[in-house]
Amino acid sequence: MSEETPTTDDPTADRAAEDSRAGEGIAGLLDPRTLPLRYHVGIVGLVALALIPFGVPEITMLKITGALYLGMFAMSWDAVSGYTGEISFGHALFFTIGGYSSALLNLEMGVDPLLSIPIGMVLAAVAGVLIGVPALRLHGPYLSLITLIAPLILMQIFILYSDVFGGEIGLPRPDPLVTADEYLLVVVANYYVALALFVFILAVLLAVTRSNAGAVFTAIREDPDAVSASGINPAKFKIFAFVLSGAIGGLAGATFVHTPVGGPQPSQLLNLVVSIEVIIASILGGMGTIVGAAIGGMFFFLFSDYLDGIEATIPFTDLAVGDASFLVFAVVTLVILYFAPGGMLRWALFGGRKVRERLGGDEVAADGGETPLERTVEKYRTAVRSFGPGGDDDE
Repeated sequence: MSEETPTTDDPTADRAAEDSRAGEGIAGLLDPRTLPLRYHVGIVGLVALALIPFGVPEITMLKITGALYLGMFAMSWDAVSGYTGEISFGHALFFTIGGYSSALLNLEMGVDPLLSIPIGMVLAAVAGVLIGVPALRLHGPYLSLITLIAPLILMQIFILYSDVFGGEIGLPRPDPLVTADEYLLVVVANYYVALALFVFILAVLLAVTRSNAGAVFTAIREDPDAVSASGINPAKFKIFAFVLSGAIGGLAGATFVHTPVGGPQPSQLLNLVVSIEVIIASILGGMGTIVGAAIGGMFFFLFSDYLDGIEATIPFTDLAVGDASFLVFAVVTLVILYFAPGGMLRWALFGGRKVRERLGGDEVAADGGETPLERTVEKYRTAVRSFGPGGDDDE
């Protein structure tokens, strides 16, 4: 006896049946009994972040706000370097262009931050095009060298035209994004702005990296020659990755300068140390995962701040931990990466899978165990066969 869904001549009834099946599918995805453990953990984490203002003092809230912005910077770096494999050593360029553009528009022309921030994001995306264009001819260390030189050139421009850009000191603080009579309300509002932007950027990058474009990014990282052989132009996807990364970094940087925790100063945006911190944070959290970069950025900021406040001395030395906080953090980072070489997120997911296996909840890969490269190449080869000469498009 056939179990096929009956059809009718009534299009309204057919549409209702399709909507019902779609609703059942969505309900299945949202069923907490079938939802993967990592989503449960993510939801709990976001709820915890949303409740933070109700249980911590102002100073702690400001620190977590700063951690959220470093998490955003790290996610923007991971979108291009973690997925395409092209390491950017000067990603602070995008944060700076977004931040300084918004600040200058506000200070010199009186543009409201709600308008200057999107403009800063667009200009940072344009910078992504300029940095990404060399990807048409260069890759590997040669492209990485360009990403390193670009922010150094921008810093020299800031120094030469210090009357415009403020030189090494930077610009005055622009208008705040949020104003209120009580400082506590300002802190809380800026925290929620940062959290909302953090979640938005996370959602956008997860959507892109889990789309067809994201599959191509990953395939380029694994074997660019095979991607080229399949008929895909890796350079175009690299440019798209740089534009996306620049826009995200510019959006975060433009918003950052209008908050109590940031400002348009090279020490906070353009310093080479900022780029290095972003790289360390992303690798520490889990390069090529977006979520790992977000976690790594927040961990880096908060743990570094914690180390800065420790007055105890390092054994066999006269140095206080706070005076050598970066050295201590570097050692801790090496230890973490030694025991968790894929980053904290992959280590946590691996541990979670082991627990599920012991509880009898082993998961099976929906893709049959294919690598991202195999899935992407096969997909595009199928597309080429379908639309090329002798394809099946004349059925």
